Amino acid sequence: MIVNYGFSAALTAKPGLGDRLVELLLTGLDEGSPGASEHCVVYLVSRSASDPDVVHVIEGWTSEADHHRIFAGEAAQAIVARIGELLAGESEFTDHVPVRGKAAF
Repeated sequence: MIVNYGFSAALTAKPGLGDRLVELLLTGLDEGSPGASEHCVVYLVSRSASDPDVVHVIEGWTSEADHHRIFAGEAAQAIVARIGELLAGESEFTDHVPVRGKAAF
């Protein structure tokens, strides 16, 4: 599949909750969750090397419309609501138009 839309997010957990945030974000790969969708081609969760409460997510989707449709669903909204409880503040999101690259996990 080709990635035609992507985004990255930087999320800062409340102090000491970085591990819980990572665990929750990784449930996004579970069956029925957004990252398990055939339209989600890249789903990468990583941490800041200098602050364990800062977590980054990079996603690549077949299209922006597919991303928005999947995230409007019940499973995604449940994860988003739980994420909000762990955050120290507003997250930073950046949309991307992928050009070329490689993702092999």
